[in-house]
Amino acid sequence: MDAPEFALDHGAVRRSFDRAAARYESSAWLQRRVRAELIDRLQFFPLQPQVVLDLGAGTCLATVALRQRFPQAQVIAVDVAEGMLRAAPRPRWPWLPRVARVCADARRLPFDSHSVDLVYSNLMLQWCDRPDDAFAELARVLRPGGLLLFSTVGPDTLRELRAAWSAADRRDHISLFLDMPELGHALARAGLAEPVLDVEHYSHHYPDVRSLMQELKQLGARNAVSTRLRGLTGRGRLAAMTAAYERLRTPAGLPATFEIISGAAFGQGSGATGAGTAPGIDGGIAVPVSSIRRHPRR
Repeated sequence: MDAPEFALDHGAVRRSFDRAAARYESSAWLQRRVRAELIDRLQFFPLQPQVVLDLGAGTCLATVALRQRFPQAQVIAVDVAEGMLRAAPRPRWPWLPRVARVCADARRLPFDSHSVDLVYSNLMLQWCDRPDDAFAELARVLRPGGLLLFSTVGPDTLRELRAAWSAADRRDHISLFLDMPELGHALARAGLAEPVLDVEHYSHHYPDVRSLMQELKQLGARNAVSTRLRGLTGRGRLAAMTAAYERLRTPAGLPATFEIISGAAFGQGSGATGAGTAPGIDGGIAVPVSSIRRHPRR
């Protein structure tokens, strides 16, 4: 099978993000960077959407940005964690409405078929252990020619932490993540048209392992693999992991890699004309995400 052979405890995922809502933004440096780049990529697609979904909206900062970009559209924030949606910012001006928020699972969206023009999803799909289910649901709700624009994490993410844990025991401490070919196959199986993907690597340094693990906790990015060890991790295993990670220390600190895969695809029955040929807004052109790949950031 193309998908990695693991299962997530979806209840644990939801509870973890509910608890993290109040402190999420203080640690979401990567989410902010990827969000800005993903929204910037919208300029390459000729869009005049009526209905926009921010899928995996978290604290709804991207939802606000999407409302600003598409002021005539109905923009809806969707997240599985109610606590994250409740943390959405209040409008700066009292006469402006708050963003529309819907608590729902990406695999079972409460929207009519072919009712959405744009699905934007930033760093959410890694919490779907069966991406085929999510992509099939997105193919259902997208109108013909509607755009799916997303980012997710790839298998190189936290590779240093994964390797350090493997020196301590053989348990699952970090989820598995799909690579680009696996994601591309899943998009095609869902019937989404003209999928394009690219990848970018970010490297961040931490003073110690505790700082990295604390950041992941504040993001709600806890280990939710169904086979995870329940209860507290023993001091011996934690010490062994820490010692293994310390061997990777550089003058800048302990490195952590984050692999970000970005993708785009169109709804079933799309009239997309292919790379670089679709007329754009104000004389621009729509280009595939893969044509604007960037060099890895170190």
